Amino acid sequence: MFAAGTVRIAAVPNAWINDDLPELGAGTSFEQIISEMALAGYEGTELGSTYPTDAATLKAALDVRGLSPSGGWVSTWFASKGGAYEKTLQGFRDQIPFFNAIGLQDVYVAEVTGAVHQQPVPALANRPVFDDEQWDAMVRGLGEMGRIASDHGLRINYHHHTGTGVQSSEDIDRLMADTVAGETWLLLDTAHLLVGGGDPMAVLTAHEGRIGHVHLKNLRQPVLDRMHQESLSFWDALRQGIFTVPGDAEGCIDFAPLLHKLADDGWAGWLVVEAEQDPAKAHPLEAFRTARRHIADLTGL
Repeated sequence: MFAAGTVRIAAVPNAWINDDLPELGAGTSFEQIISEMALAGYEGTELGSTYPTDAATLKAALDVRGLSPSGGWVSTWFASKGGAYEKTLQGFRDQIPFFNAIGLQDVYVAEVTGAVHQQPVPALANRPVFDDEQWDAMVRGLGEMGRIASDHGLRINYHHHTGTGVQSSEDIDRLMADTVAGETWLLLDTAHLLVGGGDPMAVLTAHEGRIGHVHLKNLRQPVLDRMHQESLSFWDALRQGIFTVPGDAEGCIDFAPLLHKLADDGWAGWLVVEAEQDPAKAHPLEAFRTARRHIADLTGL
């Protein structure tokens, strides 16, 4: 399987409190989130909106629990007008000292111009479609952002996401063709790819040399079917439990082939477990312990 010391397992806090729909898990403390991650056997955590913004405070809290920061989200507005391009770059520059201070190396980015994943509208029917000018601005911005990141010991990983301008496997293919290896990496999210009509194994096979991070997120097929049939918003889909963890019998994704291919090809990096479930319905500690055992069974990690 994976070479020793090359792959680590992290968790995303949005199963405890959801950044896209904060009513799910509202009031859950940062300390509870990271303590339960550590208790469930994880080595890292993606940053969340409720995490401390003081670098020393955050680093101390993670260190005492044996956790490292696996990545943090940065939204981009390169395809927007009115100075948004430069403001996006400056906003990223302003965050770099914090990232460096906590030891974070990987940044997750997503172009959110026109995004509807945080709007009460049918997500699949209303996702933005960029014209060539917008697309070119996004690509140019990602390249510039990637070079800035590299100059400061960071790298950017593009997160395709439901309800945004990069959602489908065709979008991903175009983005990888138009961006430069070493400047823009791909974050492969197994469940978001299925929502967008893609095949995780096909994207992995096509772009593995560009994949910096993998989000291992499972999907409940009946909810995805309702998303299409009933024109659900992303919020509605979250409330109905569209996502779950690897190892949940209700999920439809077989993670074994994906993990075996990554291992056979010598991939190295963070495998990041994500669920975006309502913690009142799916206890995060129990769910993430299930996922951690499942990954261990498949990989020996």
